[in-house]
Amino acid sequence: MSSQEVRGPSRVAGTIVLTGADLTIDDVEAVARRGVAASLDDAARSRMREAREVIEGLVAEGAVVYGVTTGFGDLASVSIPAGEAARLQENLLMSHAAGVGPSFPREVVRAMLLLRANTLALGHSGCRPVLVDRLLDFLRLGVHPVVPEQGSLGASGDLAPLAHLGLPLIGRGQAELNGSVVPGLIALREVGLEPLELGPKEGLALLNGTQMMSAIGALLLADADRLVRTASVAAALSVEALLGTEVAFSAAYQLARPHPGQIAVAAELRHLLRDSGLQLSHHGHAHKVQDPYSLRCVPQVHGAVRDALDHLRRVLDIELNSATDNPLVFAGGGVADPDTIATGGGRVISGGNFHGEPVALALDFAKLAIAELGSISERRTALLVDPRLNGGLPAFLATASGVDSGMMIYQYTAAALASENKVLAHPASVDSIPTSANQEDHVSMGSVAARHARTVLEHVERILAIELLVAAQALELRLAAGSATLAPGSGVVEALARIRARVRHLDADREPAADLAAATAMVHDGELVDLVGARA
Repeated sequence: MSSQEVRGPSRVAGTIVLTGADLTIDDVEAVARRGVAASLDDAARSRMREAREVIEGLVAEGAVVYGVTTGFGDLASVSIPAGEAARLQENLLMSHAAGVGPSFPREVVRAMLLLRANTLALGHSGCRPVLVDRLLDFLRLGVHPVVPEQGSLGASGDLAPLAHLGLPLIGRGQAELNGSVVPGLIALREVGLEPLELGPKEGLALLNGTQMMSAIGALLLADADRLVRTASVAAALSVEALLGTEVAFSAAYQLARPHPGQIAVAAELRHLLRDSGLQLSHHGHAHKVQDPYSLRCVPQVHGAVRDALDHLRRVLDIELNSATDNPLVFAGGGVADPDTIATGGGRVISGGNFHGEPVALALDFAKLAIAELGSISERRTALLVDPRLNGGLPAFLATASGVDSGMMIYQYTAAALASENKVLAHPASVDSIPTSANQEDHVSMGSVAARHARTVLEHVERILAIELLVAAQALELRLAAGSATLAPGSGVVEALARIRARVRHLDADREPAADLAAATAMVHDGELVDLVGARA
């Protein structure tokens, strides 16, 4: 049965059921961040058993199959006796766990466990169902393998990170349990599990694939969905505070260039600015012929970011539900000439589904787009604090400019983060360093793209938090200066109230760290997202 034919319910009684074919971004976030349970679909369990029978039969007959009865990488020509097959798999996990650097946060590890279980559930990896059961046991019991962030080339998949992920299954490596890092064997004993003894192909099944970069990508996309909607709120606040006009956001204008993201962002801005007395008050004034691009072009820039993220979503929707192992088992046979060597009679194919290029390119595109969201936000913040450009507001929005610096350094921080993003946005996927004695001579570097994209997003969350605080301050000063009888748009009014419930107005200089942390939490948690209206 092909992966396209594998379909089933994604949830049963609050539990996500893994079929290998219908896992979603929302499912990943639910398991990784909210502790929702997952289980293996019965049909998937049957498929896994069928594929496992193929592997065991090939080992019994001494057939040549890459990674099953041969070594790995450039050692593919070395035959492995049947009696050494189990030790080969254990050695594979140990030798490949060469990752370095800081460990991934718990949510990323949980996402990796789920995604690895889901790809094995497709039934093409040739491993026993017990491997999936044990990965799901780790999620259920809170056993989180310690996985260093650095060491993956993104082909042959995320080898080093996935090796670290798999080591505790066999009682090796380290795991985080109840907030403490302990040896893998100790973690198993604490939760009442025994180490697994891997059979032929099973070590390779655990570590060959793109689940590290895909896990980061899935959580990144969940966060980015909230980020782009929060960006609409921040932009609407800035438009009101700077006496910008909503005319450029009209529906007819957007339809003259109908990119989906552009249309959606303009609709959100119109919704946020609805019933704005402040807008009406200056429609007839010639204070500006046109607004700066960072106001006027919000639909075009923010919308292009949305479209880039939609591309990442399309890629991940496929990748989360794909077989990225190597070789792959097709229990029904007939997928290759049965006389071809190392195909197990036409039932096993060694190829390159582990190569991370589709995800790497999409993540590079996404991180570039997210960086642009921060870049244009920083420009709006710069307008708000500049007395030459902010329409008569105090310099740096200080109530006593000179004695107080006001929000001068807020913009410095936004500028520093936006500038650092320019370095991080360099595409990782254009690089490749050959490995494994030039057998693996082109790699995706998707793991680097993923880690950099995550950092860029964190920076932009802070940049938007700064804009929210600065725009809120500017709008209040605008209203106090003579427009107090005029209400901003309904969505802007509510956004301002929510910001002020977390961060008070800056009446005089104070340490900004707590204010910035509170605003950043609002952005990350999506506390303003509902204000943009129903999601298109």
